[in-house]
Amino acid sequence: MNKILFTALFVAISLVGLTQNKILLVGPKVHIGTGEVIEQGLVGIENGIITLVKNSLTFPYKKEEWDTIIEAKGQQLYPGFIAPNSTLGLTEVDAIRATLDYDEVGQFNPHVRSLIAFNAESRVIATVRTNGVLFAQATPRGNDITGASSLMHLDGYNWEDAVLKVDDGIHLNWPRTLAGGGWWASSSQIKANDKYTDQLKEITDFIQAAKAYAEVGKSRKFDQRFQAMHDIFKGTKRLYIHANELKQLLDIIEFCQSMKIPYPVIIGGYDSYMVTEQLHDAKIPVMLPRLHGLPDNEDDPIDLVYRLPKLLKDGGVQFCLQNEGDMEAMNARNIPFLAGTARAYGLTEEEAIQSITLNAAQIMGVDDLIGSVEPGKVATLFISKGDALEPKTNQVTTALVGGDFVKLTNHQIELYKKYKAKYSEEE
Repeated sequence: MNKILFTALFVAISLVGLTQNKILLVGPKVHIGTGEVIEQGLVGIENGIITLVKNSLTFPYKKEEWDTIIEAKGQQLYPGFIAPNSTLGLTEVDAIRATLDYDEVGQFNPHVRSLIAFNAESRVIATVRTNGVLFAQATPRGNDITGASSLMHLDGYNWEDAVLKVDDGIHLNWPRTLAGGGWWASSSQIKANDKYTDQLKEITDFIQAAKAYAEVGKSRKFDQRFQAMHDIFKGTKRLYIHANELKQLLDIIEFCQSMKIPYPVIIGGYDSYMVTEQLHDAKIPVMLPRLHGLPDNEDDPIDLVYRLPKLLKDGGVQFCLQNEGDMEAMNARNIPFLAGTARAYGLTEEEAIQSITLNAAQIMGVDDLIGSVEPGKVATLFISKGDALEPKTNQVTTALVGGDFVKLTNHQIELYKKYKAKYSEEE
């Protein structure tokens, strides 16, 4: 069977499962994910696929044609939010080493695959899902080349059931051009990294060797690491390059052009606002750093991180938001609120929603399946009582993954109910 066809069938089966129900969501304000909004929408789902997106005030429907009808007038409907570049599902408790499964020994590990370590039973996932985050890009960490990430949906029986896109790209940590500094080390001066040239040469040599291996064809001697890099040059996988500094970004642009990498993506890109023209011309998108953070440099404006999405939007650079950093697995629940911050600092509401839905899906190459509420796409979406980008009003009442209803509870909610009931009785 054709490999592409097999992959498409695998994705469809894993997401849709055995769903046969015809579901109609009536009356919510529908944020399509493309910038379009329907104030009182009508969303129909058949066999796990969205088949109908209309205005409920003008489009007639017959109730008897639907198995399940949910009245959601006054609420808001969104595409499932996406958490790119995350260790969610690969770690459970940061302080317990045995629960950390995202880092392998070795300098160049393109053959390491995060999806087989993904724990669909993670209790952390349930806490994230209740805020509308329904997808995560399970991403390895480590040395220079850390391995392949995979895009997972957050309501699976096991990793095979949860995967949406297998091995979507390889992750490369670009050498830092600067050393020292940081708010935690005020006595340490920032200086040039004397080893930068040598470190960059090691990476360049490895990737050049991998490209030569790909070009040789079937006559080559099998090498597992080089084989894992093959699809990077074919354009069927992304090359995700983790970098933040200005010189890093300029060198990455030159490197990707010289190596003819079809789909590079920068993860981080703190200084990307300085080179928006070059990034736009090179067609390199950026997964921006966590917006809820401090400036990297002592002379940066205090609100620079918050304004990065607007600066890249104005510069014509495609971007999405991600949450890499301390306690990133549990903090993946804050993905909606990062978008809320981006809205407060210049993006429109729909642009902010796109930054954690359709933009992320496009950057990862899955926008034909998810990222927006459109006919033909997989029915992974949720309904909130209020604005999902605000902590006080994000109250998810209904969520579906592949057309199946998701259980909206977690151990924190259960404990809240338990002790609320106990002390209410005592009163």
